[in-house]
Parts: sequence; C-alpha cells; structure tokens
Amino acid sequence: MAIFLTVAAKHCRKAEHSLSRYSGTAGSFKYRFAAVLLVMLCVGLSTCSQALSQENQNTLTASAPKKLILAEAVMCEKIDGLTPENQAIVFSIALGRISCFTSFDPVPEDTYVYHNWFFRDKLSTRIKLSLQPPRWSTFSSVQLREADQGPWRVEIADREGRLLRLLRFSITD
Repeated sequence: MAIFLTVAAKHCRKAEHSLSRYSGTAGSFKYRFAAVLLVMLCVGLSTCSQALSQENQNTLTASAPKKLILAEAVMCEKIDGLTPENQAIVFSIALGRISCFTSFDPVPEDTYVYHNWFFRDKLSTRIKLSLQPPRWSTFSSVQLREADQGPWRVEIADREGRLLRLLRFSITD
C-alpha cells in the first residue's frame, strides 16, 4: 500500500505542476488529491478488514469441534470382517445370534457409545463400545433363546445418553 501511495504521489506532483500552468489552482488540486487518497485509503482498509474478518471466521469454523456422526446402523445376521451380512428386520430364532452394526464418520475424539438392547420394551442388555478417530465401526451381538421371540429394538446412544438411532426388529420361529 505504501509503494502504491508513493508512486501515486509522484504522478500527482507531475499532474499538479501541469494543472498549475493552465489553471493556477494547484492548491485546490492538493485538496482533491488528498480527498481521493483518503477515499482510496478508506476503501483499502475496509477491504482488508473484510478479508481479515472472513479469515477469522474460517479459522473459527475450522477449529470448531466436529460432532460425532452416526453414518450407518443396521441389524444383521452376522459380521464378517467388519461388514454386516444379511441385513434384515425379521430374524429366525434358529440363527442363535444377531448383531447390531454401527459405523461413525467422523469421530472427532476418543469416545464411546451404547447399544441398548430392549426386548418387549424392557432393557435386556447395555453394551458400551469404544470409538476412536478419525472414523470407527463397531458392533454388538446377543445370543438368542427360544423365549426371545417377539419385538426387539436397539437404541444407539452417545456417551451423554442422547439417542442417535433407534432400530426395531422382530425374532420369529
């Protein structure tokens, strides 16, 4: 900015000299030149201020903590290599075991979630599962008995107990 003002001042001195030869109003030219410079300076400062404000906003947005996001949640017959197989909402008691698979992306920090298994609206089991950044997949399973036929649900909750997802399914004969 200082270089621009120096160059502008040199050119304006030449223009002032030329103007004074023709009109004899070199003094008023100085005032006009000062006014133009003041306007240019104000516009430049305003632009810089807006740019800094935008940069600060971007920095705040980038440094704001990311939220834990549940990317996928499914009920399945089994897990093979962290891949859910045979996803469904109705399972046969003959399977002997079913699983709840969850995948999180992003995982901003080490944390944990709960898989709360309910049978006929009564808590059957609560399983605490660890998560690690940057993304994480995990699962829990329950062993099925003959008496487990009927309506089930799994509530997936974060460490504060906030419900992230609800999965309903049934066990039949």
